[in-house]
Parts: sequence; C-alpha cells; structure tokens
Amino acid sequence: MTPEAGRDPQVPVPRSADVARLAGVSRKTVSRVLNDEPYVSDEARRRVLAAAEELGYRLNHAARALASGRTRSLGVVALGTAGYGTASLLVHIEHAVRDSGYALRVINTPDGAPEGIADALGSLLEQGVDGVIVSEPFVKGQVPLRVDVPVLFLGAPPSFTGSRTLTASLGTRELARAATEHLLELGHETVHHLAGPRKWYVTKDRIEGWRDALTARGAHEPPLLNGDWSAESGYAAGRELASDASVTAVFAAGDEMAIGLVHALREAGRRVPEDISVVGFDGQPVFAYVSPPLTTVRQPFEAAAREGVRVLVHAVEHPDAEPAFAGEPPVELVVRGSSAPPPPARRRPPLRTT
Repeated sequence: MTPEAGRDPQVPVPRSADVARLAGVSRKTVSRVLNDEPYVSDEARRRVLAAAEELGYRLNHAARALASGRTRSLGVVALGTAGYGTASLLVHIEHAVRDSGYALRVINTPDGAPEGIADALGSLLEQGVDGVIVSEPFVKGQVPLRVDVPVLFLGAPPSFTGSRTLTASLGTRELARAATEHLLELGHETVHHLAGPRKWYVTKDRIEGWRDALTARGAHEPPLLNGDWSAESGYAAGRELASDASVTAVFAAGDEMAIGLVHALREAGRRVPEDISVVGFDGQPVFAYVSPPLTTVRQPFEAAAREGVRVLVHAVEHPDAEPAFAGEPPVELVVRGSSAPPPPARRRPPLRTT
C-alpha cells in the first residue's frame, strides 16, 4: 500500500506551503517544527502541528533524505531467535529508535557466523541506513567487512574495524556479581554456577561476575556446569547437582534454566530454598508466579537500548564531534522465595569488619 492509499484522488495532497498558510507562519518555520529543530516559539509550534493535523500533512522523508544526505533510518543486525532476552532487547531498541525520530530496519542472522553478519550488514548498507546496531550475542571470528557509517555494538565487543565503532554495555557482569553476592551474604559457603552456552559473549561475562564475587569473599570456586538457556538443560544440571550434598546455592545464568533446575532438585527430594537456594538471571515476569517464586536479576533492556541508540544517533548527527559514551545500566536484584540462608550446619560465618 502506498503512503497515500485511501486518500480521495480528487483532493490535492497537502504541501508545506498549505500548512504555513493555515498556521500563519513561514515555510521555514513549518520545516523547523516538523524536523523538531530549535528556535521556534511554543505558540508557533502549536499552530503548525494543529494545521498539519487538520490538513493530514505528512513530512516527505524521501525529500528530506535527498536534501540532507541521510535517510533517517538505522539498521539492526540481530540473532534470529524468539528467546526472551534477545526479543526483549530488540523491542526496546525499536522503541528507542522510533522515539529518536528514525526508522528501523532489522535483519536477523541464523547463527552468528561472520559471513552471515557481513551479508546482513551489506544488505543494510545497500538500503542506505545512517547507522547500524549489532545486537549479535556471539561471533565466531572477525567479520570480513569494512563499514563507513557509525556502528554500535550492544552488549558485545567490536567484531570488525570501522571508521566509527561504539559500544554500550548490558551490565551482565555486574548483574552476575550481584546475584552471587546475594547468596554469599545469606551465609552460603560458596555458590555453584550453571552457565550458558560457551560461544555466547554473555556467558563469559556472567562467569566473570560470578568469579568476581567468589574471589572478593574468599570463597571456593566449584566446577562450572553449562546449559543452553533451556529449562531442559537446567533440569539435567539439577539432577547432577542434587546428588551432591555439599551444594547449598546455585546461580543460573538464565531464568528458564533456573526453573528446570528447581524442578529437578525438588523431584530428587532437595527442598528449595530450605536445602538449596537458586537465583536466576533475566527477570522474566512470569517467574514471579512459579513455586517458589524465583529470585533473579533483571536485565536493563530498556535502559541499555536507550543509551545505545542515544550515542549512535549522536554519532550520526554529529560526525565530527567526539563520540558520546553510554552510561552504565542499573543493577536490579529481585529477591523472591527461591533464595534463603543455608541449613544451619552449612552456614558461612559473617565477615568481620574493622
């Protein structure tokens, strides 16, 4: 359907001159208002917007792109999955891009291979995007491509060289540390970790955050277990951990793995949290309503997306300026019923302070 579909062909398409005439302002003022530029009074802005709405006028983005050399569009390269974290981040990127006045173009990749990412980037560049967000959770090697528009790597280090590469953190290392510290502060001697798939960037970040907390408390580091983000892999890990009587606390790198883990532990006769505490990662709202409700750390998808889009738009609109830096996202621990102090015989003595 074309942009003018549904319009009466006998009625002429309104132009900026028509808006200016109805609002009683110049065409330059109309342009400033509709492009959200400064130096326009509140009253003039109100009249222009009211006139544009009355006439059904829409800004000609194609003409503006020709005049400015920019298309007012951003591209996103994302992993093609419906997983909670990946999908939630993409939703908030879309909201942030739209609120910034840009259009969004998304290309999904099947497996994070460098060639697939290069193809996706090439397709976006052919569409004339002004900047790109790479929201890929893993890349197997360097991407064989040079990109001349600003590129934001969201939650991952740069995987290729560009003229303007930017990064924004999801704060996963700090969140993992907070989850582990919560269990140690409850008195657990140590915390076991059910990590995600080895090839994901965030798996490494969450392992490092877990280790940071253990090292800071002088706690023993147990052997790692790896899952694949699914409840099934959490269930398999839970069956293995249930047979170890020394286990009193587990930090799972994903909420779904945590739920599978809890199910296996309870099936084996290990009570949660009386015998073993479990903390997840992501903050999926539905897991507030399982039994027991899951303690977790909530990923700051909205804050990270907005900060990332902000610095990318700054790079697009101010190519000669120093790059803006994304602020660190908040750390939010959501304490519910799946975490508690360990059995008295296994309780760690409190740290002495001087």
